[in-house]
Amino acid sequence: MVYEEIDPLAPDVAAARLRPLGGLAFLDSAMRHVTLGRYAYVAASPFARFTVDAGGAMLDGRRLDGLPLAALDTVLRRYRTHTIAGLPPFQGGAIGYVGYDFAHHLERLALPPDLDPDMPSVRFNLYDTVLAVDLVDERAFLIASGHPADEAKRERYAHTRIAAFKTALEAPGPAASVSPAPALDWRSNFFAADYRAAIERVRDYILAGDIYQANIAQTFEARLPDGFDPFQLYLKLRRTNAAPFGAFLDYPGFAIASSSPERFLKIEGREVETRPIKGTAKRSADRAADRALAAALLASEKDRAENVMIVDLLRNDLSRVCEADSVEVPVLCGLESYASVHHLVSVVTGRLRDGVTAGDLLAATFPGGSITGAPKIRAMDIITEIEKTARGPYCGAIGYLGFDGAMDLNIAIRTVSFAHGKARLAAGGGITVLSDPAAEYEETFTKATRVLAAFEDDAG
Repeated sequence: MVYEEIDPLAPDVAAARLRPLGGLAFLDSAMRHVTLGRYAYVAASPFARFTVDAGGAMLDGRRLDGLPLAALDTVLRRYRTHTIAGLPPFQGGAIGYVGYDFAHHLERLALPPDLDPDMPSVRFNLYDTVLAVDLVDERAFLIASGHPADEAKRERYAHTRIAAFKTALEAPGPAASVSPAPALDWRSNFFAADYRAAIERVRDYILAGDIYQANIAQTFEARLPDGFDPFQLYLKLRRTNAAPFGAFLDYPGFAIASSSPERFLKIEGREVETRPIKGTAKRSADRAADRALAAALLASEKDRAENVMIVDLLRNDLSRVCEADSVEVPVLCGLESYASVHHLVSVVTGRLRDGVTAGDLLAATFPGGSITGAPKIRAMDIITEIEKTARGPYCGAIGYLGFDGAMDLNIAIRTVSFAHGKARLAAGGGITVLSDPAAEYEETFTKATRVLAAFEDDAG
């Protein structure tokens, strides 16, 4: 492992300049925060590509033996590196996403009618070189592992890669600019009356004792004009809906733009953290009204009950892979405020047992309870029955798995995917017996509005 400190560079500018190298991955903290939004990472030119489809795991198109997450652990171990103290926590490894529909590899679940067996549910590119930016201390580092070169040549290759990235970053090439976008014709998979009926259906399941809660979403789709650039859209999205766990991932014929406020899983050493969001209230431009909305959310019986249910689910999930009595809840129903919404956020932590890998942790917890419901498996079958569509990246997880064992993944909400000339965005909420169908329908628009604003010409 080698590194070089360089002059600080705005992460969006760096992403624009490294994008021509191919395979851009931009893990972005546009909403800076001393802990949650401290770092941004930009990587490009991956040396390998790990994917999972209905047939299992593949590396560069070659089938791998074993269960997909075990195969991912094996690939990461092959390139194991040490951590350089004092640098940002991601120092090279895999960046990508685990789509919601990967859950079908973990549990026996009802299949959505449009699930494409050839569409990867997992994509992680492996990066030997990464630009890591400390947004608080305003420092930037190019870090290179030298993989996949032979050990004798690894250090020299790492220096070569850093030099190449420096050249790309210093070149007067493309800057981070924002181009206007034409108005799009968004269509939902639910009419208003149908969505309200879906909420009543979930309430019937709750009253019948099937579940306690389920997360139901509506999905918006729009056809894109020729030449539409998803990266330009992301540059607008990071302004209209700044978030601590944002991301832009670029694949051939496919891209993801995410402005997620929610951390799914973080591993640092043996410590693990998850930060479920349950409970949402729209914001007001009037300060007094905004404070009142936040106070009402904190006092909401329905929202607090929803949050506590998911905290219990996640405590149970983490207990499957953590040391006995190490799972704790340092924050229960804390308030966090974002561009258009207030959220109730809890924090659940634990200490992984010896030998537990990132793949083991994912297998025990995926998908996140905050976007499924409780009990999780039955809630997921009800989601499929009602939504009648594969979720794709939405409600999955986006982030990194380091060659040193570190991990940080978001919950892929406030997330747009681009494929086959279309943009796709979903928004939903947790439904409990106390849910009001009209209010739940309105909440989906509250969550989607700032993302949709990024597609408008006058988005600020």
